[in-house]
Amino acid sequence: MRQPYRLVRARPEPEFEISVDGVPVPVVPGQTVGAAMHGAGIRSWRVTRFGGRPRGLFCGIGVCFDCLVTVNGAPSLRACLTEARPGDLVTTGHNAGDRPRADAPVPDGSASDADGER
Repeated sequence: MRQPYRLVRARPEPEFEISVDGVPVPVVPGQTVGAAMHGAGIRSWRVTRFGGRPRGLFCGIGVCFDCLVTVNGAPSLRACLTEARPGDLVTTGHNAGDRPRADAPVPDGSASDADGER
């Protein structure tokens, strides 16, 4: 698959890595933490308080709070708004092996939990 910036002959800065729960994740300069995680196949990184339902990127524009992460010790940052920087240490509260990957089946269920989170 060709990278999108190659299709338009853009010349971005070199890629770099961030660490997400100890796992290296590649980043294209200008990407948010959420975009980098999504691009690496990480689809959820936290769960709802009551239902334990997986959450990750939902709105992608900073309106909801489904994508909260801790970056370099700063808690409760929205991954969709936080620009990734070389060497960022991102923690999610999940173990890397616990996260559904891009090719994982989507669980069947209702549209909302008892706690009202979607």
